[in-house]
Amino acid sequence: MRTGKKLTALLLAAVMLFSMTVLVTGCGSEKSQNNGDKTHVVLNEVAHSIFYAPMYVAIEEGYFAEEGLDVELVTGYGADKTMTALLSGEADIGFMGAEATIYSYAEGMEDSAVNFAQLTQRAGNFLVAREPIEDFSWDMLKGKDVLGGRAGGMPEMVFEYILSKNNIDKSEVNIDQSIDFGSTAAAFSGGQGEFTVEFEPHATSLELKGDGYVVASLGEASGYVPYTSFSARKSYIEKNPEVIQAFTNALQKGMDYCAEHTPEEIAKVISPQFAETDTETLEIIVERYAAQDTWKTDPAFEKEAFDLLQNILMDAGELDKALPYEELVTTEFVK
Repeated sequence: MRTGKKLTALLLAAVMLFSMTVLVTGCGSEKSQNNGDKTHVVLNEVAHSIFYAPMYVAIEEGYFAEEGLDVELVTGYGADKTMTALLSGEADIGFMGAEATIYSYAEGMEDSAVNFAQLTQRAGNFLVAREPIEDFSWDMLKGKDVLGGRAGGMPEMVFEYILSKNNIDKSEVNIDQSIDFGSTAAAFSGGQGEFTVEFEPHATSLELKGDGYVVASLGEASGYVPYTSFSARKSYIEKNPEVIQAFTNALQKGMDYCAEHTPEEIAKVISPQFAETDTETLEIIVERYAAQDTWKTDPAFEKEAFDLLQNILMDAGELDKALPYEELVTTEFVK
């Protein structure tokens, strides 16, 4: 199995750090602690993106506080870094693509991460071209230069999954995976690539600047895919079930809000999280995500979705065989 040298090295480093902490203190280095009448919880998110709107609604509307939690939000800037923070005890809860939990389990991590809630059910990125294309079809990418994502990461694997669904071998497309996450939009503006795969707000930003045009939604093209989920170490869940339950309850409230309110109302609520994004752009992006049914209405991570994820990983050559759902996912707190 090829999980990526960088990810594997970071996971091993995390385990070594965690083991050293156990030897010195006799326990894990969990950051949760009682803060008056609320429990402090460190949540490490893979990226700070409008794509995750229900989570920010739960923060801004005070749903976590209502459940007795004081959530400290930290951005990891990559699933590998978020997983490292989780396994080392620097974070209590990790929010990232579930593929990272599969990789850590496959590497034999004793206290591996378990997914307890799913948030997004579609890919959140878009294909941007240099010129508008009214009748885009995926075979137009054959022989073209496309700025893609990190090998083994969900953005790249879902892109390859879409190519496969359209009977296109990834070797027929010149996919550039050398550019760091978050830097592809700038590279595209600078003249690199004929197409680029972008998350928001970069996709809309390229359009507003006239540097590119959204021609396809990967979320619509791929269908329902378990894109991001919340996880915690097995030991943390066992020691703190009330924290996980409270967190899940608050997340459900955030999902309910997004299901019952307009994109304009959602954008207004989460605007403090994205002070650098103007109101019009924020509303456009929220509308785009809402229209393609991006967010789940409940956080249950079902076996069917997990099986699909593992099939995508195996098709991408990142996983040799399917791993047990029961070891990597729990629906106890959703139910």
